[in-house]
Amino acid sequence: MTAGSTGIMHQGLRHILSSTPVLCDGAWGTELQAVGLGAGECPDSWNLFHPEHVKRLAARYVEAGSRIILTNTFRANRIALQSYGLADQTTIINRAGVILSRAATQNLATVFASMGPTGKLLMAGDVTEDEVRLAFTEQAETLASAGASGIVLETFSDVAELTIALSAARATGLPVVASMVYDSGKERDRTMMGTTPEEAARAIEQAGADVIGANCGTGIEAYIPVCTRLRRATALPVWIKPNAGLPEMTGDRIVYRQTPEEFARHALALRDAGASFIGGCCGTTPEFIRELHAVLADD
Repeated sequence: MTAGSTGIMHQGLRHILSSTPVLCDGAWGTELQAVGLGAGECPDSWNLFHPEHVKRLAARYVEAGSRIILTNTFRANRIALQSYGLADQTTIINRAGVILSRAATQNLATVFASMGPTGKLLMAGDVTEDEVRLAFTEQAETLASAGASGIVLETFSDVAELTIALSAARATGLPVVASMVYDSGKERDRTMMGTTPEEAARAIEQAGADVIGANCGTGIEAYIPVCTRLRRATALPVWIKPNAGLPEMTGDRIVYRQTPEEFARHALALRDAGASFIGGCCGTTPEFIRELHAVLADD
């Protein structure tokens, strides 16, 4: 453990981690696209305008075997929503996201709320640290008050921004997952900012995360060695949610070619690499989770 870690597991994780790996959900954005989300449309706005689709997707992940499902709130911080003209709807979008996912659990899954980056670069001066801190604090407080059981900071590539989000999320008292995207460098084992898994693990553990992880960016095969490196670098539980392979452009559409069976074929290797939580990101569907469930349950 580093100096910033107490070595004590968050009480909210004890029961969840009594049996591992914990099966999480799959993609939200690409699944909403499959039922009509348009290019350039804000996925999070569907919490207000198409709640039936959001709730049904959450329920499908529960039915597939997910023990943790997220919320449709990845882009629902005020800074990100401003680009869609929805900043004044920040609170209601986040609250609705938690309510819809909780309504879909049937007491079979736990809801961890999703928080993603602002989409602005701190180092470029696009936004100030104070603006980022206020945006993440507002979102985290809303998600917690709406009834989320944990917070997942996902798809971050800048440790500085993630650390600010982590501070805001920790202030709620909920368990916090801090997950970065590794898709850059010669071996695709660095974040866009050049951060290695070991560097991320040290910084994120020092900042007080309860779980450290990797998501999005690349496929499950590439995240097995990343998982191994995270496991060696920290005693914290490890969260892994890869894409369904690398994205490909077909006309004006992004597609993912990997099948659920191909994805799930690597589940045991990912578990053996040290993953405490396993799910999917872009391009994965409830069928991917069903296949993961079958492989992990049969072993």
